[in-house]
Amino acid sequence: MQKTMLGKTGYGVSRVTYGAIVSTDETQADSDRYVAQAVDLGVNYFDVAPSYGDAEIKLGISLAPYRKQVYLACKTMERRKDAAQKELEQSLKNLKTDWFDNFQLHAVTTREDVETAFGPGGTMELLRDLKEQGMIRRIGITAHSEQAALECLKRYPFDTVMFPLNWMLHMGQGMGSDLKNAAEEQGFGLIGIKSIILRAWKDEAERRASIWPKSWCRPIGQKDKAFRLAAMKYTLSLGAHTLIPPGNWESFHFMAEHIDEAAKNPLNDEDIKLLNEKCQAVQDQPFFAHDRVRWH
Repeated sequence: MQKTMLGKTGYGVSRVTYGAIVSTDETQADSDRYVAQAVDLGVNYFDVAPSYGDAEIKLGISLAPYRKQVYLACKTMERRKDAAQKELEQSLKNLKTDWFDNFQLHAVTTREDVETAFGPGGTMELLRDLKEQGMIRRIGITAHSEQAALECLKRYPFDTVMFPLNWMLHMGQGMGSDLKNAAEEQGFGLIGIKSIILRAWKDEAERRASIWPKSWCRPIGQKDKAFRLAAMKYTLSLGAHTLIPPGNWESFHFMAEHIDEAAKNPLNDEDIKLLNEKCQAVQDQPFFAHDRVRWH
């Protein structure tokens, strides 16, 4: 698998990341097999969070043979220093590691999130200290709110930003445009999620009956290769350095096997035409409201 520099981190990473929701609720044997196959495919960037069920515990065992040859990213949703430290220490234990290559302030959404995390006794105090100590090598943020992400970037020169860079959301709402520009100006690594998502689930029954019950939104159908490839190319065109597939093995395996094809054959007029047609069909089922309505 082709590698690329993850912004200013100095990390040469695989163009597809193993999002550890793939390991969530799987047997340990299946998690071990998925991780081993991911490494065989050339994946060297792994991402996990305490909020992903039992993913940390499963991944910690699965990744043990490969830890020194891969980059491991973790997260916290805690906004206060003391709570974040307890959670981070447990994550280190679960993942059987002494350091994180990237540690991310997770799911920043509201102004209160930002003010608390950056205020006295906030999580950012801890992350700065741990970076100086070498326990975390880089600091990132993850957000579904573009405004929240941009506000964070005004306050600290983050190494990475994880954000939904999706064909439908960008075509219909322009979501991700400001972050794309910021990444070009500031040089942070841009990690794209939701690249092959089609729409919101109609209801929980549809989700449970699908082959992707762990995916928060409905992926593009597995038989529609041209559509999936066009969607991946679109996310790459928005500046994403690495893509995190929806949280299931099928989507991960498809993207890992086809990312080089997507990277070598950039977005073209035929892809745009296809995506425009698909956008018309699902534009009334977005999986996020417009960002500026949500930021408060």
